[in-house]
Amino acid sequence: MIPKRDVRFVVSVSAEYRRDITPCCTQQTLHGQYLAIKLKPEPSISTGVSWTPAPARQNRGMPARPPVPRVPGSGHAASAPRLSFQITVFELENFQGQKRELTEETPNVTEEALEKVGSIQVESGPWLGFGRQAFCGEQFVLEKGAYPRWDAWSNSHSSDSLMSVRPLHDHKIHLFENAGYNGRKMEIVDDDVPSLWAHGFQDRVASVKALDGTWVGYEYPGYRGRQYVFERGEYQHWNEWDANQPQIQSVRRVRDQQWHKRGCFETS
Repeated sequence: MIPKRDVRFVVSVSAEYRRDITPCCTQQTLHGQYLAIKLKPEPSISTGVSWTPAPARQNRGMPARPPVPRVPGSGHAASAPRLSFQITVFELENFQGQKRELTEETPNVTEEALEKVGSIQVESGPWLGFGRQAFCGEQFVLEKGAYPRWDAWSNSHSSDSLMSVRPLHDHKIHLFENAGYNGRKMEIVDDDVPSLWAHGFQDRVASVKALDGTWVGYEYPGYRGRQYVFERGEYQHWNEWDANQPQIQSVRRVRDQQWHKRGCFETS
C-alpha cells in the first residue's frame, strides 16, 4: 500500500511523460514499479469575459428590493413620475348639481356651466384655492378629501366664494456652477440645505433655475449673510439676483410662517 502522505496521483510508467506532470517519487509495489507524480497547475488565462457575483442572500422575512425602472434605450434609471392633480368642483353643497373636473390651474372655475362652487372633492393634490378669479383674494389649501360645504375649506366667515384654483407643486430648484446653466449642477427637491459643501457642492453658484416654489439663497452656510430670493423662473447670471459675486452656500424654501418660527412664546 502506498502511503497517502507521499503520493498525490499514481500512474504507470511510460516512455513519454506529459509536459504537465512532474515526477515526485517512486514506490515499489507487488505489481511492479510505479511512479508517483503531481500535476503542474494550469496557467491562468484571461478571456476578457467579466463575471457578476451572485446577488446577496436576502434576510429571512425581508422582502426583496424591487428593480429600478429603466428608460428604454438610455441605460439610465427612470425618474419618478410627477405627481398628478385632480379636483372636482360642484355647484351645490354635498356634491350636487353641475360639476367640473380640473387637472391644471384654472383662473376661473365658473366659466363653464357653473355659477358658484358649493362643494369640492379633491381626488389628488394638494391644491390652492382663491376667493377671486386669476388667483387673487383669500387663499384656501385643499388637500385630498371631501369638502361638502364652503366652511369645510374656509376658516373665515367673511367669504364663501372660491373662483380659481391651481395645483401646489413641490419645491424644486437647480443650481449651476457657471453662468448660462453650465458646469456642475445640483438639484434640490422639497428640502432645505444649510450647507452646500456638506452635499459635495462648491459655494460658487452663477446661474439658477427655480422650477417650483419660492426659494431663498444665502451667502454663507447656516442661512447667514446676504439673502437672494428666487421666485419661479430662470436666472442665467448672478447679476439677475443682484449679487456682487456668484457665491451661495445655503438654500431654503419659502413656506408658511409656522415652518420658520423665530422665537417661542409662552402664556400663563
